[in-house]
Amino acid sequence: MATEVMRRRFTVGDYERMAEAGIFRADERVELIAGEIIEMAAIGIRHAQCVNRLNRILTRALPDEFQVSVQNPIQASDDSEPQPDFAVLHNRAYDATPTAPDILLVVEVSETTRDYDRGTKMPLYAGAGIVEAWLVDLIADRLERYTDPEDGRYRRVVFAGRGESLASTTLPMLVMDANAILGR
Repeated sequence: MATEVMRRRFTVGDYERMAEAGIFRADERVELIAGEIIEMAAIGIRHAQCVNRLNRILTRALPDEFQVSVQNPIQASDDSEPQPDFAVLHNRAYDATPTAPDILLVVEVSETTRDYDRGTKMPLYAGAGIVEAWLVDLIADRLERYTDPEDGRYRRVVFAGRGESLASTTLPMLVMDANAILGR
């Protein structure tokens, strides 16, 4: 007779208490996705350089009423605390991890994690009600803008390749040049 393997799912509260208790090393890159603790992929040089370019672009383009949070956690649900490469937030002091009403835009820079980011993280953000998400696809050399979340998915996806640009739907002053983000 087969026995079903039981999984122990964690809540954001469990996860945060584990971090406070020192269960994770200070340099350990993990995030909570759908109740499971996921090891994040190592950051390669191409990914790091793209994050640096995007950080410069975002901080220069956005007025002081917005805050650019780099590789910090957001709370997507009671059992998910992902760490997108960027979250653009309302500029205020936060007493807790930002949630969907605080978030205007999330951005994932994807190379080795492209399929995971597209297939797991984008639906997670849509399910949380985050109104706009971007994926920088370093493999296909393009930007992807996801908008109109409904029932755990984004209903609209727009692409921009080299030589093109995309404007944010939630932050109209933000127009992203694909070449500037993707680099050489």
